[in-house]
Amino acid sequence: MADEKKKPKLSDAWRETRELVVAHKHRLMIGFWLMLISRLAGLVLPATSKLLIDDVVGKGKAELLWPIAIAGGIATLVQALTGYGLSQVLGVAAQRAINDMRKTVQAHIGRLPVRYFDSTQTGVLISRIMNDAEGIRNLVGTGIVQLVGGVLSAVLGVGVLFYLNWKLTLIILVVLSAFGLAMTRAFKTLRPLFRERGKIQADISGRLTQTLGGVRVVKAYVAEEHEERVFSTGVDKLFDNIRHSMMGVSLTTSVSTAIVGVVGVILTLVGGRAILAGEMSLGDFVMYLVFIGLVVGPLVQIASISTQISEAFAGLDRLREIRRVAREDEHDAERAACPDLKGDFTFEDVSFEYDEGKPVLEHVSLTAPAGSTTALVGSSGSGKSTLVSLVMAFNRPKSGRITVDGEDLASLKLADFRAHLGVVLQDNFLFDGTIAENVAFSRPDAPRAEIEDACRLAHCDDFVAQFEKGYDTVVGERGIKLSGGQRQRVAIARALLARPRVLILDEATSSLDSESEFKIQDALQNLRRSRTTFVIAHRLSTIRSADQILVLEHGKIVERGTHAELLALAGRYKELHDRQYAFEQERFVNPGEELAAPVALPKR
Repeated sequence: MADEKKKPKLSDAWRETRELVVAHKHRLMIGFWLMLISRLAGLVLPATSKLLIDDVVGKGKAELLWPIAIAGGIATLVQALTGYGLSQVLGVAAQRAINDMRKTVQAHIGRLPVRYFDSTQTGVLISRIMNDAEGIRNLVGTGIVQLVGGVLSAVLGVGVLFYLNWKLTLIILVVLSAFGLAMTRAFKTLRPLFRERGKIQADISGRLTQTLGGVRVVKAYVAEEHEERVFSTGVDKLFDNIRHSMMGVSLTTSVSTAIVGVVGVILTLVGGRAILAGEMSLGDFVMYLVFIGLVVGPLVQIASISTQISEAFAGLDRLREIRRVAREDEHDAERAACPDLKGDFTFEDVSFEYDEGKPVLEHVSLTAPAGSTTALVGSSGSGKSTLVSLVMAFNRPKSGRITVDGEDLASLKLADFRAHLGVVLQDNFLFDGTIAENVAFSRPDAPRAEIEDACRLAHCDDFVAQFEKGYDTVVGERGIKLSGGQRQRVAIARALLARPRVLILDEATSSLDSESEFKIQDALQNLRRSRTTFVIAHRLSTIRSADQILVLEHGKIVERGTHAELLALAGRYKELHDRQYAFEQERFVNPGEELAAPVALPKR
């Protein structure tokens, strides 16, 4: 993670630009040839101006009119055709490059460690994928070709100018060199501004994504005004950045205009004297004026294109920051395949910490035999979720090791291992699709009949039947059109369809009312059968049948055993059990009515 804070280097941007150019070299080569033809054709009309003035007008050679006109017409037609071809060829190349870059960055981000997403806003990542990639159109599109074309036109123009009047040309080149120096300094100032603009835009997008996604919380706490202030502060900061960058761009434009004026003054004084002294003909002077335009015009164009390329470099800087972050499957090629899994887990003296010097798990050792159920109990922050994240290989132990079927988990291919996982979380995420699509997310190729069978086992059919479109009902973003219990049952159906060997349940019945919980307890029992299951339990009544219960406090296992053994131990587990039992009695029992003890679920 430290790498992503490194200061970007211009050499890195150029290296990545070269890679992009090489990747699209065929279209760019066609574009360069079209550009060359277009620029050469653009020299025909200026070159004929001398013939028109000195020979046709000055010497009365009327027979040259038609050849000059035909040459000019053909040259103009060639410019028009090559210009059209250039925009089509390079436009497609640019869009393909943007498309490829977006796919590359999205694929890289999707394989970053979970901890990266914990510290990075979703909106920022979206901005990186969608917006920053746009800038490369100026590197592999018309931008860089126009830049080269402008330089080529300027070089050809300068050659002709030296031929016509080398003294006058030397004076003008000194002025143009000063302009080039000013542009270089301007771009050094503008590039950080463009880079910062992308960051500001990403931050605004990130906050806006959160605000819109949490609109119910915003409205519930009457926080609209607060969010307006936050957004207003962000866009004001963006405005300041744009204002400063516009000031720099405007300054470069003004300098360009001033340079044109200075060149005009020099031409008037030095060129006029050259004509009077007979060193230049009127045709030479007019031709010189036209070619000066071909030199100064591209230089002004180069200034504009360079600004765009600076923005592209800034976008590449930001994309490179992300691409420097190591993917979690970076070493999968060296890891062993895992086509089959029994699910026999062992933690050997495992310790873990998110921040240096702040342990979350300390010297945890446990065995979870294949097909067994291990329940994790403890107060908030005791390390339950962290332990489960290690099981899912979302994080790696700082010390110790985790083995699966006798193999070190770190030595197994991530994709192979996770293909054997099924997950039902406390806050399950549903995509904005149909119920059937969300269930099939775990097995996209599953037949419709199997999807509906899984839904029936999870008792989804109870509420699906109430919808007009049944399993084709769209659930909305994050499943907002379903109740908490309905979302939970869809998640259970999704896990059932996956046929996992290892099951992770993070209080899978927490969002269910008593009736719904009763209905799916048997589904969970079926789901757990013959599978290694890890259960994070908040309602202790749901884990009576667990093969072992681990009580965690401050990252350490303080008690372990079955439900009956831990109650008999009269320690921390019994304390938690009695406190929860008393709370449920006080909350749910009518005055004077005695709460019956929870009925124990049968052991497998």
